This record gives sequence, structure tokens and C-alpha cells, in this order.
Amino acid sequence: MSQAAPSDDALDLWADAPSPCVDVCKYKRQGRCIGCSMTKEEKQAFPRSGSGEAKKAFIEGLMERLAGSTRNPAFWVMSYRRKCEMEGVGCPIREEG
Repeated sequence: MSQAAPSDDALDLWADAPSPCVDVCKYKRQGRCIGCSMTKEEKQAFPRSGSGEAKKAFIEGLMERLAGSTRNPAFWVMSYRRKCEMEGVGCPIREEG
């Protein structure tokens, strides 16, 4: 069965999503940040991907990368939710389970 398209409200939430950077910015692990797992190039490219669909795909790919590594993505999710709250924007990352 195919998945339903996201609603306009959901895409608006993604479009307003801040960068996945959680302000750790220490590059190790093949040039990836230990806080968010992005490279410097990915961090610079994120703000230009302003559509909700593009940001959603970017962040979902980042979460898959975190899950596939030896790191627990829950720590990044917690930090990202806190960042969204501090910036006064809705967090597009939903609670698990």
C-alpha cells in the first residue's frame, strides 16, 4: 500500500525546521561532526534546501546515517528537539513509540 502524501501543515513544519546542527561542531569520523554527523559541506548546504520536502529528506537521511553508525540517534533527536524549542519553532521529528 502506498504512503499518503504529507499534508501542507506537515510540510510547513519541515520547511521551518532549523539546521540539524546541534552546535557541537567537532569533526572526526571521516570528516563528520560528532554532534550531528554532517560534513562541513552538508552544514553549509542545508539552509539552501528550503522546501519542506527537501529538508525532510535531508533530515531523514541523516537519521538513517546515525542509526547505521555506532551512535544512538536518540541523543541527536533529543538535542535537536531542544534546539527547535529554543528557537521557538515546531520540531518536525515526532516522538517515537
